[in-house]
Amino acid sequence: MTLTYTEVVESTRAGRERSLVAVHREGAHAVVTLDDPDRLNPLSAELTIQLHDELAALAADPAIRAIVLTGRDPAFSAGGDLRLMTEVGQRQLHEAPGGGTEIWRWIRGQFGGIARLITRTDKAFIAAVNGAAAGVGLAFALACDVLVLSERARIVPAFGQIGLLPEVGNSWLLTRRLGYQRAFGLFASGQHLSGAEAFELGLGNELVAHERLLDSAGAWCERIEALPEHVLAMSKPLLRHCAEMTWEQAIAMEEFAEPICFTTQAHRDRVAKLLGREA
Repeated sequence: MTLTYTEVVESTRAGRERSLVAVHREGAHAVVTLDDPDRLNPLSAELTIQLHDELAALAADPAIRAIVLTGRDPAFSAGGDLRLMTEVGQRQLHEAPGGGTEIWRWIRGQFGGIARLITRTDKAFIAAVNGAAAGVGLAFALACDVLVLSERARIVPAFGQIGLLPEVGNSWLLTRRLGYQRAFGLFASGQHLSGAEAFELGLGNELVAHERLLDSAGAWCERIEALPEHVLAMSKPLLRHCAEMTWEQAIAMEEFAEPICFTTQAHRDRVAKLLGREA
């Protein structure tokens, strides 16, 4: 059995038997659906690699402005695949030349790779959480730019229950949204939050009826697509970084960025429209 990180990735791609990620393009946005519903869309090697590949292709497509990430009912994602942890992870520890570094390469290259792609690309990511979002699946949802919660959503911080720690940015994301004590309590207790409870605590942009989830996510795509292209590309990194800056650093970054916008035709056209005259 192949055990190194590179061998696992290559053999998984070569042995692909079915699609576990569905991609549906709708004009300038795409809906990406984790599609292994009988197992609650766990992040198996097959699903994770397919997801990484599909998102990378969409991120490189200039025609795509926004990407909706969701799961096939009844779950968003059950998180890391327990069979992958035991059948591959435990063997890597004892038999692979790199030992624990092979697991590190997987966490960084695949799980972390997807999280970094979501946060670093100029596309807008909208998480449409339709059911349970656990572990790394929760990290992917929280990393998105917009979070829409179905009333059937469940926030599941399952790490401690299986002897692991928060990973793939979950500790950073939840501590900043909930504060230290609430985040610690959530991890320590393993408490599941309903969509309504999560929204009440400040997680998410919208709480909607389950049957309206994708319509709501689509409406966010339309709002984003209505923006001039440079506004999304420039505001996403600005907003993601400013929370970690001092006020002086943030205002200086804005001051350097804003004059560039004045040079765009989109700015001139929209100002002229508001003033009722041609640019």
